Amino acid sequence: MKENKKIIQLPKLYLDDVRNPKTKGWTIVRNYEEFVKHIEENGLPDEISFDHDLGEDIKTGYDCAKWLCNYCWTNGIPIPTYNVHSANPVGRDNIIGVLKSFEQKLND
Repeated sequence: MKENKKIIQLPKLYLDDVRNPKTKGWTIVRNYEEFVKHIEENGLPDEISFDHDLGEDIKTGYDCAKWLCNYCWTNGIPIPTYNVHSANPVGRDNIIGVLKSFEQKLND
């Protein structure tokens, strides 16, 4: 008799076009489209780690952060725990800025 295996979704999402997380327990998405699709299909993870630069001439981690804010606003849920591992300091600051601004808006 074939046994059904339960699929367990990992509670952490790692956005990066090239790198892999240094620890286990992350679901990896490589671009904006995969980021959006994963959240729409699986719901909001407990934690998200953002990269900014996801390739040339495509949407960035900043675009993902803006989409996440809209998703959370529409669904009435808070932003999950996040960090930004991007080597791009301006991009990192932009992602942090949009997420912090959204958190402040929710707390007002």
